Amino acid sequence: MTTTQDWIDGARPRTLWTSISAVAVGSGAAAAVDGFAFIPALLALGVAVALQVASNYGNDYSDGIRGTDMDRIGPDRLVATGRATPTAVKRAAFVSFGVAGVLGLTLVAITGTWWLLLVGAVAIVAAWTYTGTTRPYGYAGWGEVSVFIFFGPVAVLGTMLTQTAFSGDASITWWAVIASTGVGLYAVALLLVNNIRDADTDAVTGKLTLAVKWGVPRARRLFVASVLLPVVCAVVVAFAHPWALIATVVALPSLLIAGGMRIGAEKVSMKVIFSAISGVGLAYGLLLGVALAL
Repeated sequence: MTTTQDWIDGARPRTLWTSISAVAVGSGAAAAVDGFAFIPALLALGVAVALQVASNYGNDYSDGIRGTDMDRIGPDRLVATGRATPTAVKRAAFVSFGVAGVLGLTLVAITGTWWLLLVGAVAIVAAWTYTGTTRPYGYAGWGEVSVFIFFGPVAVLGTMLTQTAFSGDASITWWAVIASTGVGLYAVALLLVNNIRDADTDAVTGKLTLAVKWGVPRARRLFVASVLLPVVCAVVVAFAHPWALIATVVALPSLLIAGGMRIGAEKVSMKVIFSAISGVGLAYGLLLGVALAL
């Protein structure tokens, strides 16, 4: 019987910081232009988290029925281990999509940003087809691109836009775009940790992630860029909002994480790197969000 803890583990709570960081920065950006609104911020957070949980369950289901997760190095999955039936996991994904849809509809209704319904629909389709359908784009090396777009610009700028619209003056600024780039890059780094770690087993099962297609050495270099460039983004944002320099305190830990990845998994545990990038990515988002609000 599937326990509550099983469902919590299946939602992959250690990855949810990517949603929290994006909404924090988007909310900070809205506050910087005197447009912060608590209710839209809360709804945006609900949409982001629900979509990510839905994507995680969907990934568990799709990889599980394909057999991709049967011989994995990372944490066990619900379907692959038999802790939950494929039908139950698929249902959990759809329920999460439903929650995201209801919250998203409420968000656009109270802010008058109806055109964002199209963006939301695209986000749901992207979340499901990452590993779902007969031709999942996550199996063709496009996962990092999708993660960057939806956990970076879409989440951050969507959060800012809905709040400023609710406050009466919908706006997006150039420095918010730069800030969203930094947030998206940390999300890419998190996915790269998983894909680099699982490159050998993914290659056997036909899951052609970027790490498989490019090779692990090049994927490691991309990871290094993904954890260092956000610091540069914070410096650029600081030209408009000097307090953004607060976020550069993650420079040293980011450099250490990058060095660990360059050394190699045989010398530095990928589990340690995963935990480290999660902490640094969350800190970056919260610090940058607060800095923009200041």
